[in-house]
Amino acid sequence: MRICWDVWLTDQLYDLLGVSPEASESELKKAYRKKALALHPDKGGDPELFKEVTGAYEVLCDPSKREMYDRFGADGLSESGGMGGGMDPQDLFSQLFGGGGGFFGGGGRPRGPRKGKDLVHRVKVTLEDLYKGKLTKLALQKHVLCAKCDGRGGKEGSVKTCATCHGQGIKVVLRQLGPMVQQMQQTCPDCQGAGEQIDAKDRCKNCNGKKITQERKVLEVRIDKGMEDGQQITFKEEADQAPNTIPGDVIIIVDEQPHPRFKRKMNDLFVNVQVDLLTALAGGKVNIEHLDDHALSVEIPAGDIVRPGDMKVLRGQGMPSYRHHEMGDLYVNMSVKFPDSLSEEQMKLLEQALPPRPAPSTLPNGLDVEDVIMDNIDEHEAHRARTGPATSGEMEEDDPAGGPQVQCAQG
Repeated sequence: MRICWDVWLTDQLYDLLGVSPEASESELKKAYRKKALALHPDKGGDPELFKEVTGAYEVLCDPSKREMYDRFGADGLSESGGMGGGMDPQDLFSQLFGGGGGFFGGGGRPRGPRKGKDLVHRVKVTLEDLYKGKLTKLALQKHVLCAKCDGRGGKEGSVKTCATCHGQGIKVVLRQLGPMVQQMQQTCPDCQGAGEQIDAKDRCKNCNGKKITQERKVLEVRIDKGMEDGQQITFKEEADQAPNTIPGDVIIIVDEQPHPRFKRKMNDLFVNVQVDLLTALAGGKVNIEHLDDHALSVEIPAGDIVRPGDMKVLRGQGMPSYRHHEMGDLYVNMSVKFPDSLSEEQMKLLEQALPPRPAPSTLPNGLDVEDVIMDNIDEHEAHRARTGPATSGEMEEDDPAGGPQVQCAQG
């Protein structure tokens, strides 16, 4: 990160620090510390103003640059190439006030090689995989340091620091805008931003001077029992390699796919089970196929009548917990399957077995009773009736022709 800022009048740099042109070195340092602490981005300050204040101090703390600035202003600095901005503002502050530590008493930016980007990959898994565990393989194409030149890009000693940008990869350009002088940055045209140059004849034939090659890497991803959707598996420093860079991590994200029968909530499972009418009334057995190679046989005791929508639980038959593999519970939502029709003989037997029909409710005297016929409806109409009145957008989707709508009569 470099500083790009404009200089107007001779006193501009002093004004940025809030000192007079006669300020001593200690006064400059004290003023800069106060300003930088207030403007630092980590404290919610203005990043651009922080850069300008740092650039001003970088000029004024150098006796030769300060003399040129006091005598000739910004023009004197531009001619001598001393406009400042050669150092990262946070690095300058840390050197002056933070030593090797952090900017505000801890942390600080790390020294040494930077860390590369992490590579994130999603792995689709079924609920069966998360119940039983699974070992899968993931093939990646990654950059690795060239083995032939050890990541140098050429013969030993052939790689030279770019003389134009001095290894920075950028070139500072000064542009005069009337009374202002603007300092700008551009990619070094001689090294194309690499900061170094290699003669064509000395370049590594294996990587063509790029320092890296492609490699296929196969990772064994262990999906452990009880893992959850969104859980991460990290392979440290297995991402792309680059010179002077610590490789990033390969992060695998578990992507649980919907299951056709089971629903999961933490370590508990939920399943819908349909029983026939006779079993619901008189008892029997129901089988539930589980997520592995076994099934559960559930006994419904005689006399324990199952009503539609009843919820039962099978303790310890849910999902295993992650690492400890303690089993959750399996909740069973019961529905009853009624026969499509009954014969006269069956109806007579039912009338003998079941309690008699209750008499119709008594109506107030004087009411005019109308005999009506109840019609069956399809699933689509039933869904609309359950979910309530549709909005105009939903009506257009359900009935593109815009046909007449039936409303319930108010009585």
